[in-house]
Amino acid sequence: MHVAGRIEDYALIGDMQTAALVCRDGTVDWLCLPRFDSPAVFAGLLGTEEHGFWRMGPAYGPGGGPRPADRRRYRGDSLVLESEWDTPRGTVRVIDFMPPRDGAPQVIRIVEGVSGRVTMRSELRMRFAYGWVVPWVHKRDGRTVAVAGPDSVWLDTEVETYGKDLTTFSDFTVSPGERIAFTISWEPSHKQPPAVAEPEASLTATEEFWREWVEHCTYHGPYRDAVVRSLITLKALTYAPTGGIVAAPTTSLPECIGGVRNWDYRFTWLRDAAITLSSLLRTGYREEARAWREWLLRAVAGDPENLQIMYGIAGERELGENDLNWLPGYENSQPVRVGNGAAGQLQLDVYGEVTEALHLAHMTGLARNDYASLLQIKLIQWVEKHWDEPDEGIWEVRGPRRHFVHSKVMTWVAVDRTVKLIESGDVDGPLERWKDLRETIHRDVCEKGYDKERNTFTQSYGSQELDASLLLIPQMGFLPPDDKRVIGTIEAIQRELSTEDGFILRYPTSGEDDLGVDGLEGEEGAFLACSFWLADDLAMIGRVEEARRLFEKLLSLRNDLGLLAEEWDPRLKRQVGNFPQAFSHVPLIDTALRLTASGAYGG
Repeated sequence: MHVAGRIEDYALIGDMQTAALVCRDGTVDWLCLPRFDSPAVFAGLLGTEEHGFWRMGPAYGPGGGPRPADRRRYRGDSLVLESEWDTPRGTVRVIDFMPPRDGAPQVIRIVEGVSGRVTMRSELRMRFAYGWVVPWVHKRDGRTVAVAGPDSVWLDTEVETYGKDLTTFSDFTVSPGERIAFTISWEPSHKQPPAVAEPEASLTATEEFWREWVEHCTYHGPYRDAVVRSLITLKALTYAPTGGIVAAPTTSLPECIGGVRNWDYRFTWLRDAAITLSSLLRTGYREEARAWREWLLRAVAGDPENLQIMYGIAGERELGENDLNWLPGYENSQPVRVGNGAAGQLQLDVYGEVTEALHLAHMTGLARNDYASLLQIKLIQWVEKHWDEPDEGIWEVRGPRRHFVHSKVMTWVAVDRTVKLIESGDVDGPLERWKDLRETIHRDVCEKGYDKERNTFTQSYGSQELDASLLLIPQMGFLPPDDKRVIGTIEAIQRELSTEDGFILRYPTSGEDDLGVDGLEGEEGAFLACSFWLADDLAMIGRVEEARRLFEKLLSLRNDLGLLAEEWDPRLKRQVGNFPQAFSHVPLIDTALRLTASGAYGG
């Protein structure tokens, strides 16, 4: 009996339109088809075996169960996973990958004998609609097909299959050098069957795709392995047809095991996508940056006044939130949510992140797009009217709106970057008026968001609480790193928001009332992005050795394949939150670049 592993037990494979998570024991516990945000075919990650899985590994006898692979790794700089088991009768390897899509989405698993003769078993239990629907499984032209409603999934393999307990099994033996492939392909059920896979040719093409893509990376510093793995992960989270970037390929992996902080991250947050764009541009990936800019222009279209904080991966606006009450949740963390009700929130900081991304694209010579410049002007026209309103802030609190300091700082960023665009002569706008607006916002933040007695900026106007987003003040250029208010804020956050092992919480989860600022029960782990921001700030204020130690400590939290979730639980010493998380891998890249530029690295 397989139960979902720890979050860090999973590997990511994907085709840049959807992704699967493969556990150490060879079980695919999560796969949505045909898109990241489609209903899952395998939802065992958020439930039990009854909700769908695909296990591949050495056969086990009565009373036994699947066991973790003895070794696993990605093949070089690729998204091709290799897992190896040593058994009393020999060693076997399973190669898992999803070829970049050219037709039907596919998951391919190639079993390769390494030594001896090993008996293997494939167990495939398809359940559509997040484990709710049991499909009709039957044979058709020598292929196994599962059909329910609009979906069909086809299994192709050269070995015999049989059905038992609503599961499709294959039992077979591999010898040294022998390779046996299994492929599942998805196709709308009303269409013709998908083409039969060519696993070996697809493997070669997939490895070549990743090899060529990684060659564009311009970073060659001491942290190259970590940076490249993070870049590959970000590429895997990009929806190739549109350029949209999902925050993570999962939903409802909890920020606190057993708690209610479980959200659907399979959408494109403007904030996450904008900072991802920044990292891609700084490491040589201009095509991905161009595609995201085009996605943004389509998503916002002619309606920048109604900018949402997130959209669907094709630019959809309606992301209604629902609970899947038949799923018990990851380690009984309920509810399991699909959709995201935060899509309708007001988060003023998004205007700053989007404008900063457009500014960076312009400064790095990305081909001019007149509508992008026009959009930037329209965004600032909106900011001019609304910057002084309270909002839900960067962390999407579900408590009352406040005047969050970080939100105000980012409206300043939006105005500042637009002033610079006008000064460059590339666009017309009311330069002097917006320079005055920039000064007005700056003065407002410094007067109302700064606690003189404690020498620190605060989470919101009039609040005593701190917030890790304040670490972005020097990184955004709002104040110079050597300003005493910046140094005081950094030291206050280190003092008041650090865990025992030196990682950073986003904010206190309890405070002015029982539920705290975010309106939710329970605690959460250390937020990894914030911990990377602290390392950045420490380097900026000259404490580079301390910054390097923190950065390398953060690197040690990655799983054996270099992947990070959203948070780290300092009590349980494990990763928590949706996985893998773009908002963790982006600041990893940024901090590596900063430390490399400062010469602050070991070895």
